[in-house]
Amino acid sequence: MNVPERISKLREQMNHYGMDAYIVPTADFHQSEYVGEYFKCRQFITGFTGSAGTAVITREHAYLWTDGRYFIQAAKELEGSTVELMKMGEPGVPTIREFLQEQLPEKGVLGFDGRTVAVGEGRAYERIAESKDGKIIYSEDLIGSIWNDRPELSREPAFALDLKYTGETVASKLDRVRNEMKLYGADRHVLTTLDDICWLLNIRGNDVAFSPLILSYAVITMDSVELYMDETKLSQEIRAALEADGVVLHPYNAIYEDIKNAKEGEVLLLDPDRLNYALYNNIPETVKKVEARNPEILFKAVKNAVEIENIRKAEIKDSVAHVKFMKWLKENYDKEVITEMSASDKLDELRAEQGNFIRPSFAPISSYGEHGAIVHYSSSPETNVQLKAEGFLMTDTGAGFYEGSTDITRTYALGEVTPLMKEHFTLVAVSNLRLADAKFLKGCTGVALDILARKPFWDRGMNFNHGTGHGVGYLLNIHEGPAGFRWKERPGEVDPLEAGMVITDEPGIYIEGSHGIRLENELLICEGEKNEYGQFMYTEPITFVPMDLDAIDPEQMSAEDKKLLNDYHKKVYEVVSPYLEEDEKEWLKTYTREI
Repeated sequence: MNVPERISKLREQMNHYGMDAYIVPTADFHQSEYVGEYFKCRQFITGFTGSAGTAVITREHAYLWTDGRYFIQAAKELEGSTVELMKMGEPGVPTIREFLQEQLPEKGVLGFDGRTVAVGEGRAYERIAESKDGKIIYSEDLIGSIWNDRPELSREPAFALDLKYTGETVASKLDRVRNEMKLYGADRHVLTTLDDICWLLNIRGNDVAFSPLILSYAVITMDSVELYMDETKLSQEIRAALEADGVVLHPYNAIYEDIKNAKEGEVLLLDPDRLNYALYNNIPETVKKVEARNPEILFKAVKNAVEIENIRKAEIKDSVAHVKFMKWLKENYDKEVITEMSASDKLDELRAEQGNFIRPSFAPISSYGEHGAIVHYSSSPETNVQLKAEGFLMTDTGAGFYEGSTDITRTYALGEVTPLMKEHFTLVAVSNLRLADAKFLKGCTGVALDILARKPFWDRGMNFNHGTGHGVGYLLNIHEGPAGFRWKERPGEVDPLEAGMVITDEPGIYIEGSHGIRLENELLICEGEKNEYGQFMYTEPITFVPMDLDAIDPEQMSAEDKKLLNDYHKKVYEVVSPYLEEDEKEWLKTYTREI
Protein backbone atom coordinates (compact mmCIF):
# COMPACT_ATOMS: atom_id res chain seq x y z
CA MET A 1 0.00 0.00 0.00
CA ASN A 2 1.15 3.53 -0.71
CA VAL A 3 0.52 6.35 1.77
CA PRO A 4 -2.86 7.48 0.34
CA GLU A 5 -4.07 3.86 0.44
CA ARG A 6 -2.92 3.51 4.04
CA ILE A 7 -4.72 6.70 5.02
CA SER A 8 -7.87 5.41 3.30
CA LYS A 9 -7.65 2.17 5.30
CA LEU A 10 -7.14 4.17 8.49
CA ARG A 11 -10.25 6.23 7.78
CA GLU A 12 -12.24 3.02 7.42
CA GLN A 13 -11.14 2.10 10.94
CA MET A 14 -11.89 5.62 12.18
CA ASN A 15 -15.42 5.38 10.75
CA HIS A 16 -15.93 2.07 12.52
CA TYR A 17 -15.27 3.77 15.88
CA GLY A 18 -16.95 7.04 14.93
CA MET A 19 -13.72 9.01 15.16
CA ASP A 20 -13.46 12.45 13.58
CA ALA A 21 -9.67 12.71 14.01
CA TYR A 22 -6.90 10.28 14.87
CA ILE A 23 -3.52 11.36 16.27
CA VAL A 24 -0.33 9.44 15.47
CA PRO A 25 2.74 10.68 17.37
CA THR A 26 6.36 9.64 16.92
CA ALA A 27 6.54 7.56 20.04
CA ASP A 28 6.74 4.15 21.63
CA PHE A 29 5.06 3.35 24.95
CA HIS A 30 7.87 5.12 26.83
CA GLN A 31 7.99 8.60 25.25
CA SER A 32 11.33 7.75 23.62
CA GLU A 33 12.78 10.17 21.08
CA TYR A 34 14.02 7.40 18.79
CA VAL A 35 11.92 4.28 18.46
CA GLY A 36 12.29 0.69 17.29
CA GLU A 37 10.85 -0.51 13.99
CA TYR A 38 7.67 -1.83 15.66
CA PHE A 39 6.73 1.67 16.79
CA LYS A 40 7.22 3.64 13.55
CA CYS A 41 3.49 4.22 13.07
CA ARG A 42 3.77 7.88 12.09
CA GLN A 43 6.30 6.98 9.40
CA PHE A 44 4.02 4.20 8.17
CA ILE A 45 0.98 6.46 7.80
CA THR A 46 2.72 9.54 6.31
CA GLY A 47 5.93 8.35 4.63
CA PHE A 48 7.94 10.96 6.56
CA THR A 49 11.07 9.31 7.99
CA GLY A 50 12.35 12.06 10.31
CA SER A 51 12.71 11.35 14.02
CA ALA A 52 10.20 13.96 15.21
CA GLY A 53 6.66 14.76 14.14
CA THR A 54 2.98 14.09 14.78
CA ALA A 55 0.33 13.16 12.24
CA VAL A 56 -3.33 14.11 12.56
CA ILE A 57 -5.74 12.34 10.22
CA THR A 58 -9.25 13.71 9.89
CA ARG A 59 -12.17 12.40 7.83
CA GLU A 60 -11.16 14.57 4.86
CA HIS A 61 -7.55 15.66 5.35
CA ALA A 62 -4.17 14.50 6.67
CA TYR A 63 -1.54 16.68 8.36
CA LEU A 64 1.99 16.35 9.68
CA TRP A 65 3.50 18.68 12.28
CA THR A 66 7.29 18.76 12.52
CA ASP A 67 9.96 21.27 13.55
CA GLY A 68 12.47 23.38 11.65
CA ARG A 69 15.10 20.63 11.45
CA TYR A 70 12.85 18.72 9.06
CA PHE A 71 10.99 21.29 6.95
CA ILE A 72 12.97 20.60 3.76
CA GLN A 73 13.08 16.84 4.26
CA ALA A 74 9.39 16.58 5.12
CA ALA A 75 8.33 18.68 2.13
CA LYS A 76 10.14 16.27 -0.19
CA GLU A 77 8.98 13.07 1.47
CA LEU A 78 5.34 14.17 1.64
CA GLU A 79 5.09 14.87 -2.10
CA GLY A 80 2.19 12.87 -3.54
CA SER A 81 1.12 11.57 -0.10
CA THR A 82 -1.93 13.85 0.35
CA VAL A 83 -0.40 14.77 3.75
CA GLU A 84 -0.09 18.51 4.34
CA LEU A 85 3.05 19.78 6.10
CA MET A 86 2.45 21.99 9.16
CA LYS A 87 5.66 23.87 9.96
CA MET A 88 5.80 24.12 13.75
CA GLY A 89 6.60 27.56 15.09
CA GLU A 90 6.09 29.34 11.78
CA PRO A 91 3.75 32.37 11.60
CA GLY A 92 0.14 31.41 10.96
CA VAL A 93 0.69 27.72 11.67
CA PRO A 94 -1.52 26.53 14.55
CA THR A 95 -0.27 24.08 17.15
CA ILE A 96 -1.89 20.64 17.14
CA ARG A 97 -4.03 21.62 20.11
CA GLU A 98 -5.12 24.87 18.46
CA PHE A 99 -5.93 22.98 15.29
CA LEU A 100 -8.02 20.38 17.10
CA GLN A 101 -9.80 23.03 19.12
CA GLU A 102 -10.79 24.70 15.87
CA GLN A 103 -11.45 21.66 13.68
CA LEU A 104 -12.98 19.01 15.95
CA PRO A 105 -16.75 19.21 15.39
CA GLU A 106 -19.34 19.50 18.15
CA LYS A 107 -19.80 16.10 19.81
CA GLY A 108 -16.68 15.03 17.93
CA VAL A 109 -14.64 11.95 18.77
CA LEU A 110 -10.85 12.19 19.02
CA GLY A 111 -8.80 9.00 18.88
CA PHE A 112 -5.24 7.96 19.69
CA ASP A 113 -3.34 4.99 21.13
CA GLY A 114 -3.03 6.04 24.78
CA ARG A 115 0.18 4.08 25.21
CA THR A 116 1.98 6.43 22.81
CA VAL A 117 0.76 9.72 24.33
CA ALA A 118 2.08 11.27 27.54
CA VAL A 119 -0.31 12.07 30.38
CA GLY A 120 -0.06 15.83 29.94
CA GLU A 121 -0.81 15.63 26.23
CA GLY A 122 -3.65 13.18 26.78
CA ARG A 123 -5.25 15.52 29.30
CA ALA A 124 -5.07 18.36 26.82
CA TYR A 125 -6.87 16.24 24.23
CA GLU A 126 -9.47 15.36 26.88
CA ARG A 127 -10.16 19.03 27.52
CA ILE A 128 -10.53 19.79 23.83
CA ALA A 129 -13.04 16.97 23.34
CA GLU A 130 -14.96 17.97 26.46
CA SER A 131 -15.17 21.57 25.26
CA LYS A 132 -16.98 20.22 22.18
CA ASP A 133 -19.23 17.97 24.24
CA GLY A 134 -17.37 15.11 22.60
CA LYS A 135 -15.13 12.32 23.82
CA ILE A 136 -11.80 10.59 23.31
CA ILE A 137 -11.05 6.96 22.52
CA TYR A 138 -7.53 6.03 23.66
CA SER A 139 -7.77 2.24 23.73
CA GLU A 140 -7.36 1.52 20.02
CA ASP A 141 -4.15 1.10 18.02
CA LEU A 142 -5.70 1.75 14.62
CA ILE A 143 -2.36 1.78 12.81
CA GLY A 144 -1.65 -1.71 14.13
CA SER A 145 -4.96 -2.91 12.74
CA ILE A 146 -3.97 -1.98 9.15
CA TRP A 147 -0.18 -2.59 9.29
CA ASN A 148 -0.14 -6.18 8.07
CA ASP A 149 3.64 -6.66 7.91
CA ARG A 150 4.43 -4.76 11.11
CA PRO A 151 7.84 -5.74 12.56
CA GLU A 152 7.89 -7.66 15.83
CA LEU A 153 8.96 -6.15 19.15
CA SER A 154 12.70 -6.40 19.65
CA ARG A 155 14.11 -9.50 21.33
CA GLU A 156 17.72 -8.34 21.41
CA PRO A 157 19.79 -9.38 24.45
CA ALA A 158 20.65 -6.95 27.23
CA PHE A 159 24.13 -6.29 28.61
CA ALA A 160 25.42 -4.92 31.91
CA LEU A 161 27.70 -1.94 32.36
CA ASP A 162 30.58 -2.58 34.75
CA LEU A 163 31.26 -0.26 37.68
CA LYS A 164 34.41 0.94 35.89
CA TYR A 165 32.05 2.59 33.39
CA THR A 166 29.12 3.64 35.59
CA GLY A 167 31.05 4.86 38.62
CA GLU A 168 28.09 4.07 40.89
CA THR A 169 26.37 0.88 41.99
CA VAL A 170 22.70 0.11 41.52
CA ALA A 171 22.29 0.08 45.30
CA SER A 172 23.69 3.61 45.58
CA LYS A 173 21.43 4.90 42.81
CA LEU A 174 18.39 3.28 44.43
CA ASP A 175 19.29 4.92 47.74
CA ARG A 176 19.31 8.33 46.06
CA VAL A 177 15.99 7.71 44.32
CA ARG A 178 14.38 6.42 47.51
CA ASN A 179 15.55 9.49 49.41
CA GLU A 180 13.73 11.59 46.81
CA MET A 181 10.66 9.40 47.21
CA LYS A 182 10.70 10.07 50.96
CA LEU A 183 10.76 13.82 50.32
CA TYR A 184 7.55 13.41 48.33
CA GLY A 185 6.02 10.99 50.84
CA ALA A 186 5.80 8.37 48.08
CA ASP A 187 5.47 4.62 48.64
CA ARG A 188 6.10 3.73 45.01
CA HIS A 189 7.75 5.42 42.05
CA VAL A 190 6.41 4.49 38.60
CA LEU A 191 9.11 4.73 35.96
CA THR A 192 8.51 4.18 32.26
CA THR A 193 11.32 6.13 30.54
CA LEU A 194 13.86 3.67 29.19
CA ASP A 195 16.97 5.76 29.75
CA ASP A 196 16.02 6.37 33.39
CA ILE A 197 15.47 2.64 33.98
CA CYS A 198 18.70 1.60 32.23
CA TRP A 199 20.70 4.23 34.10
CA LEU A 200 19.22 3.14 37.43
CA LEU A 201 19.91 -0.58 36.90
CA ASN A 202 23.25 -0.21 35.03
CA ILE A 203 22.01 -2.26 32.09
CA ARG A 204 21.73 -1.55 28.39
CA GLY A 205 20.14 -3.25 25.38
CA ASN A 206 19.32 -2.99 21.71
CA ASP A 207 15.57 -2.38 21.55
CA VAL A 208 15.57 1.20 20.28
CA ALA A 209 17.14 2.54 17.12
CA PHE A 210 20.69 3.68 18.01
CA SER A 211 19.99 4.28 21.72
CA PRO A 212 21.19 1.18 23.64
CA LEU A 213 18.02 0.80 25.71
CA ILE A 214 15.68 -1.97 26.86
CA LEU A 215 11.89 -1.92 26.49
CA SER A 216 10.80 -1.94 30.12
CA TYR A 217 8.76 -0.42 32.92
CA ALA A 218 9.73 -0.24 36.59
CA VAL A 219 7.94 0.36 39.87
CA ILE A 220 10.32 1.22 42.70
CA THR A 221 9.31 0.60 46.30
CA MET A 222 11.32 1.06 49.49
CA ASP A 223 12.57 -2.53 49.35
CA SER A 224 12.18 -3.76 45.77
CA VAL A 225 12.17 -2.86 42.10
CA GLU A 226 9.37 -4.44 40.08
CA LEU A 227 10.88 -4.65 36.58
CA TYR A 228 8.62 -5.34 33.59
CA MET A 229 10.48 -6.60 30.53
CA ASP A 230 11.08 -9.64 28.34
CA GLU A 231 13.28 -11.60 30.74
CA THR A 232 14.67 -13.78 27.93
CA LYS A 233 16.89 -10.78 27.13
CA LEU A 234 18.77 -11.23 30.42
CA SER A 235 21.65 -13.62 31.02
CA GLN A 236 21.77 -15.63 34.24
CA GLU A 237 24.59 -13.41 35.46
CA ILE A 238 22.59 -10.22 34.94
CA ARG A 239 19.50 -11.76 36.55
CA ALA A 240 21.50 -12.74 39.62
CA ALA A 241 22.97 -9.25 39.95
CA LEU A 242 19.54 -7.63 39.62
CA GLU A 243 18.03 -10.05 42.13
CA ALA A 244 20.75 -9.10 44.62
CA ASP A 245 19.57 -5.50 44.33
CA GLY A 246 15.96 -6.46 45.01
CA VAL A 247 14.77 -6.52 41.40
CA VAL A 248 11.75 -8.73 40.71
CA LEU A 249 11.00 -9.61 37.08
CA HIS A 250 7.56 -9.49 35.44
CA PRO A 251 6.33 -9.82 31.82
CA TYR A 252 6.66 -6.59 29.80
CA ASN A 253 2.95 -5.73 29.47
CA ALA A 254 1.87 -7.02 32.88
CA ILE A 255 2.22 -3.56 34.43
CA TYR A 256 -1.06 -2.42 32.87
CA GLU A 257 -3.01 -4.92 35.00
CA ASP A 258 -0.69 -4.82 38.01
CA ILE A 259 -1.03 -1.06 38.39
CA LYS A 260 -4.79 -1.52 38.83
CA ASN A 261 -4.02 -3.32 42.10
CA ALA A 262 -2.38 -0.32 43.75
CA LYS A 263 -3.83 -0.09 47.25
CA GLU A 264 -6.04 2.68 48.55
CA GLY A 265 -3.97 5.19 50.51
CA GLU A 266 -0.74 4.42 48.67
CA VAL A 267 1.20 7.37 47.28
CA LEU A 268 2.68 7.03 43.77
CA LEU A 269 5.41 9.33 42.48
CA LEU A 270 5.13 9.71 38.71
CA ASP A 271 6.15 12.09 35.95
CA PRO A 272 3.12 13.14 33.85
CA ASP A 273 5.36 14.30 31.00
CA ARG A 274 6.91 10.85 30.70
CA LEU A 275 4.21 8.41 31.79
CA ASN A 276 1.84 7.28 29.07
CA TYR A 277 -1.82 8.20 29.24
CA ALA A 278 -3.14 4.62 29.12
CA LEU A 279 -1.03 3.46 32.06
CA TYR A 280 -1.94 6.55 34.06
CA ASN A 281 -5.63 5.88 33.56
CA ASN A 282 -5.22 2.34 34.93
CA ILE A 283 -4.17 3.71 38.33
CA PRO A 284 -7.15 3.51 40.74
CA GLU A 285 -8.67 6.86 41.68
CA THR A 286 -8.28 5.95 45.37
CA VAL A 287 -4.50 6.04 45.01
CA LYS A 288 -2.81 9.38 45.64
CA LYS A 289 -0.58 10.54 42.82
CA VAL A 290 2.33 12.91 43.36
CA GLU A 291 3.21 14.36 39.96
CA ALA A 292 6.79 15.54 39.66
CA ARG A 293 9.74 15.17 37.34
CA ASN A 294 11.55 11.85 37.59
CA PRO A 295 14.50 12.42 39.96
CA GLU A 296 16.64 10.18 37.73
CA ILE A 297 16.66 12.88 35.05
CA LEU A 298 18.96 15.27 36.91
CA PHE A 299 20.89 12.45 38.57
CA LYS A 300 21.99 10.96 35.25
CA ALA A 301 22.62 14.35 33.59
CA VAL A 302 25.26 15.27 36.17
CA LYS A 303 28.03 12.80 35.40
CA ASN A 304 30.20 11.43 38.20
CA ALA A 305 34.02 11.51 38.17
CA VAL A 306 34.31 8.02 36.66
CA GLU A 307 31.82 8.80 33.92
CA ILE A 308 33.60 12.08 33.10
CA GLU A 309 36.97 10.32 32.87
CA ASN A 310 35.45 7.73 30.55
CA ILE A 311 33.65 10.34 28.44
CA ARG A 312 36.95 12.16 27.93
CA LYS A 313 38.43 8.87 26.66
CA ALA A 314 35.48 8.33 24.31
CA GLU A 315 35.83 11.86 22.95
CA ILE A 316 39.54 11.35 22.31
CA LYS A 317 38.82 8.08 20.51
CA ASP A 318 36.23 9.73 18.29
CA SER A 319 38.46 12.76 17.73
CA VAL A 320 41.30 10.50 16.57
CA ALA A 321 38.90 8.73 14.21
CA HIS A 322 37.71 12.09 12.85
CA VAL A 323 41.24 13.37 12.26
CA LYS A 324 42.13 10.19 10.37
CA PHE A 325 38.88 10.53 8.43
CA MET A 326 39.55 14.18 7.58
CA LYS A 327 43.03 13.34 6.26
CA TRP A 328 41.65 10.45 4.18
CA LEU A 329 38.86 12.61 2.80
CA LYS A 330 41.09 15.55 1.90
CA GLU A 331 43.55 13.28 0.11
CA ASN A 332 41.05 11.09 -1.75
CA TYR A 333 37.82 12.92 -2.60
CA ASP A 334 39.09 13.68 -6.12
CA LYS A 335 40.99 10.40 -6.60
CA GLU A 336 38.38 7.73 -5.90
CA VAL A 337 34.62 7.32 -5.82
CA ILE A 338 33.40 8.47 -2.40
CA THR A 339 29.72 8.93 -1.67
CA GLU A 340 27.80 10.27 1.30
CA MET A 341 27.15 6.76 2.57
CA SER A 342 30.62 5.36 1.94
CA ALA A 343 32.12 8.38 3.72
CA SER A 344 29.92 7.69 6.73
CA ASP A 345 30.88 4.02 6.66
CA LYS A 346 34.57 4.95 6.55
CA LEU A 347 34.18 7.06 9.67
CA ASP A 348 32.60 4.14 11.54
CA GLU A 349 35.43 1.85 10.38
CA LEU A 350 37.93 4.25 11.89
CA ARG A 351 35.91 4.40 15.11
CA ALA A 352 35.89 0.62 15.37
CA GLU A 353 39.70 0.66 15.18
CA GLN A 354 39.76 2.66 18.43
CA GLY A 355 38.33 -0.25 20.44
CA ASN A 356 35.22 -0.69 22.61
CA PHE A 357 33.03 0.72 19.81
CA ILE A 358 29.47 -0.61 20.10
CA ARG A 359 27.56 1.17 17.34
CA PRO A 360 26.58 4.66 16.11
CA SER A 361 24.81 6.70 18.78
CA PHE A 362 22.23 8.11 16.35
CA ALA A 363 21.31 8.00 12.69
CA PRO A 364 24.33 9.39 10.83
CA ILE A 365 24.00 12.60 8.83
CA SER A 366 26.40 12.62 5.90
CA SER A 367 25.31 15.32 3.49
CA TYR A 368 27.09 16.71 0.47
CA GLY A 369 26.33 19.98 -1.31
CA GLU A 370 22.72 21.05 -1.22
CA HIS A 371 21.83 18.08 1.00
CA GLY A 372 23.68 19.89 3.78
CA ALA A 373 20.87 22.44 3.92
CA ILE A 374 18.51 19.69 5.15
CA VAL A 375 19.25 19.88 8.88
CA HIS A 376 18.57 16.21 9.66
CA TYR A 377 19.18 14.74 6.22
CA SER A 378 19.72 10.99 6.14
CA SER A 379 21.36 9.61 3.04
CA SER A 380 19.79 6.55 1.43
CA PRO A 381 20.50 4.48 -1.69
CA GLU A 382 17.97 6.69 -3.50
CA THR A 383 19.62 9.98 -2.49
CA ASN A 384 23.25 8.92 -2.05
CA VAL A 385 25.47 11.17 -4.18
CA GLN A 386 29.14 11.09 -5.10
CA LEU A 387 31.44 13.75 -3.68
CA LYS A 388 32.97 16.20 -6.12
CA ALA A 389 35.90 18.60 -6.04
CA GLU A 390 33.74 21.49 -4.92
CA GLY A 391 31.47 22.51 -2.06
CA PHE A 392 31.06 21.05 1.40
CA LEU A 393 30.58 17.64 2.97
CA MET A 394 28.91 17.80 6.39
CA THR A 395 29.05 14.84 8.77
CA ASP A 396 26.99 14.89 11.97
CA THR A 397 27.60 11.50 13.53
CA GLY A 398 28.13 9.88 16.88
CA ALA A 399 29.63 6.79 18.44
CA GLY A 400 28.57 4.61 21.31
CA PHE A 401 31.72 3.42 23.07
CA TYR A 402 31.66 1.60 26.39
CA GLU A 403 33.36 4.76 27.65
CA GLY A 404 30.39 6.88 26.62
CA SER A 405 28.48 8.41 23.73
CA THR A 406 29.77 11.05 21.34
CA ASP A 407 28.15 13.55 18.98
CA ILE A 408 30.46 15.42 16.61
CA THR A 409 29.74 17.51 13.52
CA ARG A 410 32.30 18.79 11.05
CA THR A 411 31.97 20.40 7.64
CA TYR A 412 34.79 19.90 5.15
CA ALA A 413 35.70 21.94 2.09
CA LEU A 414 36.27 19.80 -0.99
CA GLY A 415 38.33 21.76 -3.49
CA GLU A 416 37.53 25.41 -4.02
CA VAL A 417 34.62 26.95 -2.15
CA THR A 418 33.09 30.33 -2.89
CA PRO A 419 33.81 33.46 -0.85
CA LEU A 420 30.22 33.36 0.43
CA MET A 421 30.67 29.77 1.60
CA LYS A 422 33.85 30.77 3.42
CA GLU A 423 32.04 33.69 5.01
CA HIS A 424 29.29 31.36 6.20
CA PHE A 425 31.74 28.75 7.47
CA THR A 426 33.70 31.37 9.40
CA LEU A 427 30.49 32.70 10.94
CA VAL A 428 29.59 29.23 12.23
CA ALA A 429 33.11 28.70 13.59
CA VAL A 430 33.04 32.03 15.43
CA SER A 431 29.64 31.19 16.90
CA ASN A 432 30.88 27.81 18.14
CA LEU A 433 34.07 29.23 19.63
CA ARG A 434 32.37 32.05 21.50
CA LEU A 435 29.94 29.73 23.27
CA ALA A 436 32.78 27.33 24.08
CA ASP A 437 34.55 30.22 25.85
CA ALA A 438 31.63 30.93 28.20
CA LYS A 439 32.26 32.03 31.79
CA PHE A 440 29.18 32.47 33.94
CA LEU A 441 27.78 32.42 37.45
CA LYS A 442 26.24 29.25 38.83
CA GLY A 443 22.50 29.33 38.31
CA CYS A 444 22.65 30.38 34.66
CA THR A 445 20.63 28.38 32.19
CA GLY A 446 21.43 27.60 28.58
CA VAL A 447 18.79 30.14 27.58
CA ALA A 448 20.87 32.88 29.22
CA LEU A 449 24.07 31.77 27.48
CA ASP A 450 22.67 31.06 24.02
CA ILE A 451 23.17 34.71 23.01
CA LEU A 452 26.93 34.02 22.88
CA ALA A 453 26.35 31.71 19.92
CA ARG A 454 23.48 33.64 18.31
CA LYS A 455 24.96 37.15 18.43
CA PRO A 456 27.30 36.68 15.44
CA PHE A 457 24.26 35.52 13.44
CA TRP A 458 21.82 38.11 14.76
CA ASP A 459 24.32 40.91 14.12
CA ARG A 460 24.03 39.96 10.44
CA GLY A 461 20.25 39.54 10.50
CA MET A 462 20.61 35.75 10.34
CA ASN A 463 19.66 32.75 12.48
CA PHE A 464 19.64 28.94 12.56
CA ASN A 465 16.37 27.13 13.09
CA HIS A 466 17.36 24.63 15.79
CA GLY A 467 18.70 24.57 19.32
CA THR A 468 22.36 25.39 19.82
CA GLY A 469 23.04 22.43 22.08
CA HIS A 470 21.59 19.48 23.99
CA GLY A 471 22.67 17.30 26.87
CA VAL A 472 24.31 13.97 26.01
CA GLY A 473 23.56 10.73 27.85
CA TYR A 474 26.15 8.16 28.89
CA LEU A 475 25.34 5.29 26.54
CA LEU A 476 21.69 6.30 26.82
CA ASN A 477 19.83 8.90 24.76
CA ILE A 478 22.05 11.13 22.67
CA HIS A 479 19.61 13.98 23.42
CA GLU A 480 19.27 14.28 27.19
CA GLY A 481 17.63 16.87 29.44
CA PRO A 482 17.23 18.79 31.61
CA ALA A 483 19.60 21.47 30.27
CA GLY A 484 20.58 22.72 26.84
CA PHE A 485 21.45 25.80 24.82
CA ARG A 486 18.60 27.51 22.95
CA TRP A 487 17.37 31.07 22.56
CA LYS A 488 13.90 30.57 23.96
CA GLU A 489 12.67 28.29 26.68
CA ARG A 490 11.68 24.75 25.83
CA PRO A 491 10.17 22.48 28.48
CA GLY A 492 12.68 19.90 29.66
CA GLU A 493 15.77 21.96 28.79
CA VAL A 494 15.67 24.92 31.16
CA ASP A 495 17.53 23.67 34.25
CA PRO A 496 20.58 25.63 35.44
CA LEU A 497 23.87 24.31 34.11
CA GLU A 498 25.57 22.07 36.68
CA ALA A 499 29.18 20.91 36.88
CA GLY A 500 29.39 17.46 35.31
CA MET A 501 26.82 18.05 32.60
CA VAL A 502 27.89 17.43 28.99
CA ILE A 503 26.17 19.73 26.46
CA THR A 504 26.75 20.06 22.73
CA ASP A 505 27.68 23.32 20.98
CA GLU A 506 26.41 23.11 17.39
CA PRO A 507 25.48 26.29 15.50
CA GLY A 508 24.86 26.03 11.78
CA ILE A 509 23.78 27.76 8.62
CA TYR A 510 21.56 26.27 5.91
CA ILE A 511 21.12 27.70 2.40
CA GLU A 512 18.46 25.71 0.58
CA GLY A 513 19.62 24.44 -2.80
CA SER A 514 23.25 25.31 -2.10
CA HIS A 515 24.98 24.22 1.11
CA GLY A 516 24.80 23.58 4.81
CA ILE A 517 27.44 24.09 7.51
CA ARG A 518 27.42 22.89 11.11
CA LEU A 519 30.27 22.59 13.61
CA GLU A 520 29.62 20.67 16.81
CA ASN A 521 31.73 20.01 19.88
CA GLU A 522 30.74 18.60 23.23
CA LEU A 523 31.28 20.88 26.21
CA LEU A 524 31.82 19.80 29.81
CA ILE A 525 30.31 22.16 32.38
CA CYS A 526 32.94 22.89 35.06
CA GLU A 527 33.25 24.85 38.29
CA GLY A 528 35.70 27.75 38.26
CA GLU A 529 36.66 30.15 40.99
CA LYS A 530 34.41 31.08 43.88
CA ASN A 531 34.61 34.58 45.25
CA GLU A 532 32.49 37.32 46.80
CA TYR A 533 30.31 37.37 43.66
CA GLY A 534 29.49 33.69 43.81
CA GLN A 535 30.50 30.40 42.19
CA PHE A 536 31.78 30.92 38.68
CA MET A 537 31.40 28.22 36.02
CA TYR A 538 32.90 27.66 32.58
CA THR A 539 32.55 25.42 29.54
CA GLU A 540 35.39 23.14 28.48
CA PRO A 541 35.45 21.68 24.95
CA ILE A 542 36.17 17.94 25.10
CA THR A 543 35.98 17.31 21.34
CA PHE A 544 39.27 17.73 19.46
CA VAL A 545 38.83 17.88 15.69
CA PRO A 546 40.15 20.69 13.45
CA MET A 547 37.78 23.26 12.05
CA ASP A 548 38.69 23.12 8.38
CA LEU A 549 41.11 25.98 7.72
CA ASP A 550 40.50 25.57 3.98
CA ALA A 551 37.09 27.15 4.63
CA ILE A 552 38.11 29.86 7.12
CA ASP A 553 38.33 33.51 6.04
CA PRO A 554 40.51 35.24 8.68
CA GLU A 555 39.35 38.64 7.42
CA GLN A 556 35.92 37.84 8.88
CA MET A 557 37.36 37.25 12.36
CA SER A 558 38.33 39.58 15.16
CA ALA A 559 41.69 39.22 16.90
CA GLU A 560 39.92 37.55 19.83
CA ASP A 561 38.15 35.09 17.52
CA LYS A 562 41.46 34.18 15.88
CA LYS A 563 42.99 33.59 19.30
CA LEU A 564 40.09 31.32 20.27
CA LEU A 565 40.55 29.27 17.10
CA ASN A 566 44.34 29.12 17.43
CA ASP A 567 44.12 28.07 21.09
CA TYR A 568 41.57 25.39 20.23
CA HIS A 569 43.70 24.04 17.39
CA LYS A 570 46.78 23.99 19.63
CA LYS A 571 44.81 21.84 22.08
CA VAL A 572 43.60 19.59 19.24
CA TYR A 573 47.20 18.86 18.25
CA GLU A 574 48.33 18.27 21.85
CA VAL A 575 45.52 15.82 22.57
CA VAL A 576 45.29 13.89 19.30
CA SER A 577 48.85 13.76 17.94
CA PRO A 578 50.12 11.10 20.42
CA TYR A 579 47.69 8.62 18.82
CA LEU A 580 48.81 9.29 15.22
CA GLU A 581 51.48 8.00 12.84
CA GLU A 582 54.24 10.44 11.84
CA ASP A 583 52.68 11.33 8.48
CA GLU A 584 49.34 11.93 10.21
CA LYS A 585 51.02 14.21 12.75
CA GLU A 586 52.61 16.28 10.00
CA TRP A 587 49.26 16.55 8.25
CA LEU A 588 47.56 17.60 11.49
CA LYS A 589 50.16 20.32 12.04
CA THR A 590 49.04 21.91 8.77
CA TYR A 591 45.36 21.84 9.72
CA THR A 592 45.96 23.18 13.24
CA ARG A 593 48.43 25.90 12.22
CA GLU A 594 47.94 29.39 13.60
CA ILE A 595 46.11 31.94 11.49
